Amino acid sequence: MAQLEGQSASLKSWVAVIGSTLGAFMAVLNIQIVNASLADIQGAIGAGIDDGGWISTAYLVAEIVVIPLTGWLSRVYSIRIYLLANAILFLAFSVACAFAHNLQEMIVLRAFQGFCGGVLIPVAFTITITLLPKAKQPIGFALFALSATFAPAIGPTIGGYLTENWGWQYIFYVNLIPGALMVGMLWGSLEPTPMQLSLLRRGDWAGITTMAIGLGTFQTVLEEGNKDDWFGSPFIVRLSLIAAVSLSLFLWIELRSEKPLLNLKLLARWNFGFSILASFLLGVVLYGAVFILPVYLARMQGYNAQQIGMVLAWTGLPQLLLIPLVPRLMQRFDIRILVIVGFALFAVSNFMNIELTTAYASDQFFWPNIVRAVGQALVMVPLSAVATAGIDSQNAGSASALFNMMRNLGGAVGIALLQTFLTKREQFHSNVLVQHVSMFEEGTRGRLDHLTRHFMAHGVSDRAAATHQALVAIGRTVQKQAYIMAFSDAFYLLGAALVAALVATMMLRKPSRVEAGGAH
Repeated sequence: MAQLEGQSASLKSWVAVIGSTLGAFMAVLNIQIVNASLADIQGAIGAGIDDGGWISTAYLVAEIVVIPLTGWLSRVYSIRIYLLANAILFLAFSVACAFAHNLQEMIVLRAFQGFCGGVLIPVAFTITITLLPKAKQPIGFALFALSATFAPAIGPTIGGYLTENWGWQYIFYVNLIPGALMVGMLWGSLEPTPMQLSLLRRGDWAGITTMAIGLGTFQTVLEEGNKDDWFGSPFIVRLSLIAAVSLSLFLWIELRSEKPLLNLKLLARWNFGFSILASFLLGVVLYGAVFILPVYLARMQGYNAQQIGMVLAWTGLPQLLLIPLVPRLMQRFDIRILVIVGFALFAVSNFMNIELTTAYASDQFFWPNIVRAVGQALVMVPLSAVATAGIDSQNAGSASALFNMMRNLGGAVGIALLQTFLTKREQFHSNVLVQHVSMFEEGTRGRLDHLTRHFMAHGVSDRAAATHQALVAIGRTVQKQAYIMAFSDAFYLLGAALVAALVATMMLRKPSRVEAGGAH
């Protein structure tokens, strides 16, 4: 199967790697492609603003749950049958989402789409490890990085364009052409291997059950917590207890099992453990930044889906040029240095946005987004190489599942954290600003008088009504300023998370040249 001893890979191997990476790209793209179009979808299917988030969350929950199962199930059904079946089902559920009539249907269909799409991500990573020799793996990781970092950045751009010009249904139809190409490539390149259905009887069902319940409830807590006042809600408290008990049992079962679903002992390996931590923090910021920027542009600047997509395009497009160059850089430089520089640039790009004003819009985001694109391009490929250095093919499935699951879980935590953080910081800044907007202040009285005269000059005949409108206008200005300050704080928080990831990468040990695919 793998040509690990030689330094070259067959054409079939490359076709399999490219086909599976295309699948991973589509799976990650579909996490974010909906975000820029959420308002349009909510309106079409009659979903409320608070409930519409489940259109994205249902997909992400299912994806996070299935990723750890993929290594085992691909052994049960053979990687060829399992991957092809899920690729075809992913396309079928994509089309079905476009025909959803209400929120309940959309949530169920998005969950099934995520469950099938989640398979495509770790399998692409596993195929790169098992089919390519170490010397060629950096090229495979570069292709995979396009799915992991480029897809989240370009997703809202594609979604916004399709929604504004063709209708929201096309964000699901867009999967069909690349999906058909993916299925054709995988059909012709993956060698048939026998299924091992007997593994179903010996499966780690206790681990599977506790993991699915634990991750599902934990993700629900993250999604609903901010809306339900976190632990002020009995529902959130109950779900949190279920998540804590289930995940604790899962860890206990996996560490004691002779044939665990996931080999968690890999986390004890120095480089893999710190790489997983860095991958988690990367997920927090990768998905968190793609969440917060569209929210800022929509709320504060009034941008539509297509305009938001064009701003985010500059976090994605430069990566198309940069990521293919990274394998060459890995041959010339210590790969740990590349990761550290990448995280440093990614952090700087967030710190560049901590002085937001009402005039801070697309032009001001241009250079921070370019710096972010360069940083992201330098992080993913070397980090994947360090994480998998020395991982044998037997543990490739567990390594792939853990690496990808933790990045996606980081994204879920990041989005939930930012939702709560924005709310709390807006309240804090509002309280501070209101103390300075007092009728005892001459500046406030002058502004109120000016606005009152303005409203009276524009059709409000009653002075009391004009004064009331002036007070409302001042209140909105204060709230908008508080929100802008909260968004500035959020970018600071994201930068701080990347500094923590940078510290984690500084702890990495230099892998041998053979392990790291020929990197110095």
